[in-house]
Parts: sequence; C-alpha cells; structure tokens
Amino acid sequence: MPQTTIRMDTAGSGLYEFTREAQAFVRREAAETGLLTLFVRHTSCSLLVQENADPDVRRDLDAFFRRLVPPSDDPSMRWVVHTTEGPDDMPAHIKAALTATSLSIPVSGGRLALGTWQGIYLFEHRERPHRREIVLHLSA
Repeated sequence: MPQTTIRMDTAGSGLYEFTREAQAFVRREAAETGLLTLFVRHTSCSLLVQENADPDVRRDLDAFFRRLVPPSDDPSMRWVVHTTEGPDDMPAHIKAALTATSLSIPVSGGRLALGTWQGIYLFEHRERPHRREIVLHLSA
C-alpha cells in the first residue's frame, strides 16, 4: 500500500492548507478509487477538512479556539497543571483532543472526493513555529 510523509513548517497558530500535496500524492500513485488516510504525528496540532475559499473562515476558527481554550496563564485556566512547556502547550493538547488527528477521504476518478470549497488543513495549536509530519496512506 502506498504511503508518504508530508513535512510542514508552521509559523505559529493557525490553519495551513496542504490539499495540493495530498492530491499530488494520489495522482502519483495513479489511484482511480480508494481511500486516503491522513494522520498527524503530534499531540498539539490536528487535521481538518474546511472551507478553502474565504480566508475569514480560517481566521474565525482560529479565533474561536483561542476563546474556547485560552493560554494556561489566563485566569480562567488556573486549573491547568501541565505548564512546563509554556502557556500554549496544554491548551494545544486540549484543542487537538477536540478536533481530529486523522482523516479519511475517498478517492474517486483519480481525485480526492472533496467538495467544491473544501480543503485539507493542518491546524497548528502552538504559538511558536514547529515542524509537523503528516503520514498519508492510500488503500484500494
């Protein structure tokens, strides 16, 4: 079964689209039908299928999650114990737990079966830059 790893450098919190890279992998493997499984190898970021037409959607999602789970030095987060890796680390783990670390996307007609406005994103939950790895696995 074909498999590859995509490495992404993030510049901090936010959504990073990698739909083209995933589609290129499917094209290289010449798969007409199948299932693409994506898995991010980290505990402080996640994967999303989300709108890729209006950048305001990405900004609003990032703002929502910042409000939902503020940094651990925020007074509302006094209950957090895990703080050794900085005030954004435990909130990043919580955000990852609320979202997904893996996705499955059908392949149909040699293309990802995404809707017109859908894209695949790495959702970085940490404030500082990181190098992230996403494993792509194609099954027939």
